Amino acid sequence: MKKLNYIVVLLTALLISSCDKKQEKMNFQVFETSESGNKLTKITEFKSHENTVNIALKPEQTLQTISGFGGAFTESSAYLLNKLSKKNRDTIIQAYFAKDGANYSLTRTHMNSCDFSLTNYSYTPVVGDKNLEHFTIEEDMDDLIPMIKDAIEVSEDGFNIFASPWSAAPWMKDNNKWVGGKLLPEYYDTWALFFSKYIDAYKEQGIDIWGFTVENEPHGNGNNWESMHFSPKEMTDFVEFHLGPKLEADGYGDKIILGYDQNREGLNEWVDEMYRDEASSKYFHGTAIHWYESTYDYFPEALQYAHNKASNKYLIETEGCIDSQVPVWQDDAWYWKKEATDWGYDWREPEKKYLHPKYAPVNRYARDIIGCLNNWVDGWVDWNMVLDKQGGPNWFENWCVAPVIVDPDKDEVYFTPLYYTMAHFSKYIRPNAKVITHTNSDDKLMVTAAKNPDGSIAVVLFNEFETPKSVSLTLNEKTVTFSIDAQALQTLVITE
Repeated sequence: MKKLNYIVVLLTALLISSCDKKQEKMNFQVFETSESGNKLTKITEFKSHENTVNIALKPEQTLQTISGFGGAFTESSAYLLNKLSKKNRDTIIQAYFAKDGANYSLTRTHMNSCDFSLTNYSYTPVVGDKNLEHFTIEEDMDDLIPMIKDAIEVSEDGFNIFASPWSAAPWMKDNNKWVGGKLLPEYYDTWALFFSKYIDAYKEQGIDIWGFTVENEPHGNGNNWESMHFSPKEMTDFVEFHLGPKLEADGYGDKIILGYDQNREGLNEWVDEMYRDEASSKYFHGTAIHWYESTYDYFPEALQYAHNKASNKYLIETEGCIDSQVPVWQDDAWYWKKEATDWGYDWREPEKKYLHPKYAPVNRYARDIIGCLNNWVDGWVDWNMVLDKQGGPNWFENWCVAPVIVDPDKDEVYFTPLYYTMAHFSKYIRPNAKVITHTNSDDKLMVTAAKNPDGSIAVVLFNEFETPKSVSLTLNEKTVTFSIDAQALQTLVITE
């Protein structure tokens, strides 16, 4: 009998120990941005709601490795920063690049001018200069380079920067114009040299270029602003036989080359050509994509196809913004309302207009980033970091919205809800994090998760609807219950 009592006591102790283990507290923090007014606000009190969403994280099942999140250095943004007081300029740079800010880790800039420049310009101003003896980045010295240098100084963790050309100088093209046309074959080697010269010139300024996209929007942009057309074969041939070998010969074989760099519809034919064989695949390190094909559809099938075609390569969203839209000033509510339009709302062919309904800007960002992360995209880069109240300056008057809007005449700064939306990802999902799998019982709550190099796990949830939800989240047999507001974006940071 004594032996039986001993066994009962032992089993009871083991059961209590097991229950205690399951009831261990999960160390977590919740940060929320919402239509109700939260702006990356730390939430410590949660309400109970009628329906509970069940989420289970599976950190042992890892997917893609994160390359980073960030925005673009443009001449327009840099010019505006130079028109602000030092205090406001510093505030914006800190907000984007400091560790206690958005902590951007992946950025873009333009080579030669783009629509978000003050005017058309080229680093190769001398016609017929095939050896680029007169190559100069003088146009970048007043605004663009100082902005990048200030960001480097502020960034504790550092960030990668890739560059994209919109067009070669007109004298290298078959139409001798900034807009449209193709690079003349006789200048293929000159254009490859252009990339190498650019690396050298920026290195002299203390700026290391991580990589390139071969051409911004090779399909063109409707003959509006700087552009240069490539077919999939033409771009692949240029990279395989000219750009790749040139960078390799000049000691820059480690620089990242991203192909395509336009919308996701039609992505399949591009990756098929880019990765057509080992010779071409050798020089392409990944694929660049934009989001302008639709305001709500992130094209998961195309993203999966691109990943499966080259599963060991980068797949980076290199440009997205609220386009063809004048920003709304000091009105957070507008960014949560379905009132914005884009280029396709007015200009898309009738059979494709269904892809461009009115939408809420926050919804567009949050939906696309989470959708991308859940379909193998490893980096996501916004467009302009700073624009004015008109949505410029832009020499073509192609007005757009940026996360930070400024009034340089009054020296005022407006951090829109889009800034906080970007920070939910860039601040808490760091480079070299691994996206992890999860289960989610509610298809109306978007969820993604990643495990950071320091062991922390960031879970981003987006509730675009007007009903708040309770959430029960399980990780390694530990469960935590919290809630998410209506029309809200949350990042849950879990530390073991």
